[in-house]
Amino acid sequence: MRAARVLLAAAVVAVTVSGGLFAASRNDTADAAIGGITWSDEFNGAAGSSVDPAKWKFDIGGSGFGNDERQYYTNSTSNVSMDGQGHLAITARKENPANYQCHYGTCQYTSGRILTADKFSQTYGRFEASIKIPRGQGIWPAFWMLGGNSWPNTGEIDIMENVGKAPNTVYGTVHGPGYSGAEGIGGNRTLGFPLADGFHNYRVDWSPNLIVWYLDGSEYFRVTPSNLGGDQWVFDHNFFMILNVAVGGYWPGYPDGTTQFPQTMLVDYVRVSAWNNDGGGTTPPPTSGATMLKSNFSGRCIDIPNASAVDGARLQLWDCNNSNAQKWSFASNGTLQAMGKCMDPAGGALTNGTPIQLVTCNGNPVQRFTLSGAGDLVNVSANKCVDVKDWNNANGAQLQLWDCGGTSNQKWTKA
Repeated sequence: MRAARVLLAAAVVAVTVSGGLFAASRNDTADAAIGGITWSDEFNGAAGSSVDPAKWKFDIGGSGFGNDERQYYTNSTSNVSMDGQGHLAITARKENPANYQCHYGTCQYTSGRILTADKFSQTYGRFEASIKIPRGQGIWPAFWMLGGNSWPNTGEIDIMENVGKAPNTVYGTVHGPGYSGAEGIGGNRTLGFPLADGFHNYRVDWSPNLIVWYLDGSEYFRVTPSNLGGDQWVFDHNFFMILNVAVGGYWPGYPDGTTQFPQTMLVDYVRVSAWNNDGGGTTPPPTSGATMLKSNFSGRCIDIPNASAVDGARLQLWDCNNSNAQKWSFASNGTLQAMGKCMDPAGGALTNGTPIQLVTCNGNPVQRFTLSGAGDLVNVSANKCVDVKDWNNANGAQLQLWDCGGTSNQKWTKA
């Protein structure tokens, strides 16, 4: 959550850094790199019951959590409970039933913050929730993840944040060393109506060197190491999830006369899926074994012409035949290799139309590729997709780099 809502010794000023939209709206049906569900909570408990202690724990207190927040987080079912209709309810109230003390004096508000730390964490995969957010000036709901207790060095992935003063906008952000607080790297999407009017699906698909944000299945932001300006990428280890509703803070501002209480965030479900069909788990997936990469557009596979592993061989599509010229391995250094050499953007160029070729692996970061959860084969340095040139579905069709647009000629499946 903005400025890493952990117990920090020093306050971190929280502001939004919004990026442009990196791709057109998508309705993803090609989930080639996403496996089965590894963890979920459907919140089907009886009305007034607490969360499942095998899945969630509570953060408790009124320290301000590094953001000058005004609520006291409790473990009371007055603030966190099932509603009996298949939802989790996290409710912020303007009350102080137990004379709670906050960093600014006697607390004015109570709310809830639950997390899966020490219960569940995972590296890579799909993390999603269906949420109806609360509304109002100074109200700050969030669904987010932390990579440990050494923020910002262990990283933060904000899947969904909203501030009441921008009721129509969802924000997605990463924070890490050198881009914490005001230096967070993020994007947003604004609808024509308040998000609080109904349930929405908030999601990230997270794979090596790539995180993609979605609102209701439509991509609105993506980040790779190339977006960090040389700062360290810290998103290759376990992260746990957090749900909370904060009141006040540097970024959202504070409740005023227009803010009505109580305010409740309803959560229909939270689900986590595996990455790369490896069954999930709590460690990064190993280097992938050799696999063919089939175009969803033509049904043909990425192929080295004439099985000639010479530098500069222009990659093409060809009928899938399980030959060595079509067997690709995702190496641990981020390269995509076949016949002992690497997939490469010709000349190291990262512009639209750059041909895709085979050359000797040379350690250049431009040779890193990753297969996203949506089936995009992404060049990490360019943040562009491997694209079938001119929508050619015949044998010999050429490949190029192009802006990721979610089209079928950019979708790939391991075969």
